Amino acid sequence: MRRTSRTTAVGACAVALAAVLAAPAQAYESASAPAEQRAPHWELKDSGTDVRFRGLSAVGRDTAWLAGSKGTVLRTTDGGAHWQNISPPGAGDLEFRDVEAFDARRAVALAIGEGEASRVLRTDDGGATWTESFRNTDAKAFYDCLTFFDRRHGLAMSDPVDGKFRILSTSDGGRSWTVLPSAGMPAAEDGEAGFAASGQCLVASGPRDAWLATGGGAHARVLHSADRGLTWTAAETPVPAGDPARGVFALAFRDRTHGLAVGGDYRADQASPKAAALTPDGGRTWTSAGRPPPAYRSGVAWLPHSRTAALAVGPTGTDLTTDGGRSWRTLDTGSYDTVDCTADLACWASGEKGRVARLEH
Repeated sequence: MRRTSRTTAVGACAVALAAVLAAPAQAYESASAPAEQRAPHWELKDSGTDVRFRGLSAVGRDTAWLAGSKGTVLRTTDGGAHWQNISPPGAGDLEFRDVEAFDARRAVALAIGEGEASRVLRTDDGGATWTESFRNTDAKAFYDCLTFFDRRHGLAMSDPVDGKFRILSTSDGGRSWTVLPSAGMPAAEDGEAGFAASGQCLVASGPRDAWLATGGGAHARVLHSADRGLTWTAAETPVPAGDPARGVFALAFRDRTHGLAVGGDYRADQASPKAAALTPDGGRTWTSAGRPPPAYRSGVAWLPHSRTAALAVGPTGTDLTTDGGRSWRTLDTGSYDTVDCTADLACWASGEKGRVARLEH
């Protein structure tokens, strides 16, 4: 009975949040409006540092992990009021671009770069100690993102090696990793790669499905695996590519069929038309958003318990969709690289100059 009541309550809150987000902006113009009528907004939290946080894992409204440049990892357990610097010792030269947290104590972080700069580290004690569980020794590999299906099974991806994207697999929560065979991976296009921009170029939904986002080649593609990375199929998206700076930068799937892709051209002086797309069939086909975000976006996340609402973030702002990705409108013009939402209706975002925020409503 309690579980049913809680589920109903959370679902009702999600519907209310989506309704508030969808309301016209003019409904919130009065500064004297009651709190329940004010527009949801990002509330900045003081991280105490100026590094760039492209890695973010939100556990809940109180707990979130950040991973960024200069080997920096931070954690909060009080809603962002205080951040604990739990950076691995001797990691100052590493560039963390992804972190996946299972709870307040256990997390896996990915450092990116050529050769041995690409590493995976794990902590089981809230960052008091870290164990390096993978170090890349192939000079041709460059790891971009990691994802987990559950607390045990996960994948990490590298840019193409010998013409194919390389996939790492773990079945023990990131304590050990194995390079999967490449026979089930389709050939990469010339110049094709992933973007280590938000930790969302590789995502999972459910126990076995994973998707990989690409750019740089002739087409911006999304690759899908239904068997935890053993075999993959590729689909073209309408997001522009054809240049090393253009493509799909981030994915979000609310289930194994409904997904969103965002990206564009990360160069500030270049336009990013068709910067978002959606799929109703697990990534087999993709359609351009009728009204896409106005500029490049590097991160995307579904609002919890919603079938139609999601947030996209980038250096020039945050956009909202309430129709499953068909149209987007700008909510905020602050700079963020990545966004993550949790089952208890918390959404977090992080980015350059130590920026981190939680959505308040």
